Amino acid sequence: QVQLVESGGRLVQAGGSLRLSCAASGRTFSRLYMGWFRQAPGKEREFVAAIRWSTGSTYYADSVKGRFTISRDDAKNTVYLQMNSLKPEDTAVYYCAAKWDTYSDNPQRYDSWGQGTQVTVSS
Repeated sequence: QVQLVESGGRLVQAGGSLRLSCAASGRTFSRLYMGWFRQAPGKEREFVAAIRWSTGSTYYADSVKGRFTISRDDAKNTVYLQMNSLKPEDTAVYYCAAKWDTYSDNPQRYDSWGQGTQVTVSS
């Protein structure tokens, strides 16, 4: 099991930037895929981005490609989501999640979840 704690969410104006952090602890990470998901009120949880811990390979939803960047810091066991050119439709609770061995953009495939952090983008 992996424990995840997100931070960094806040209110930001449209066009602004924000960096979310996800601190991970627990089992070794070499087989992990770390993902960011988001859920807006009344909507289903949706995939944002993922990273393979061992190689740094990244995956993005079309809606954030070119604006968001996922990265990880091995020394700090932390995954980041750099969000640029934010839009009001990016407003949601953002969750960090972890799964083992294979990539997926399906939230039901992820085994561990953080508590979420609120991102609000004002127009």
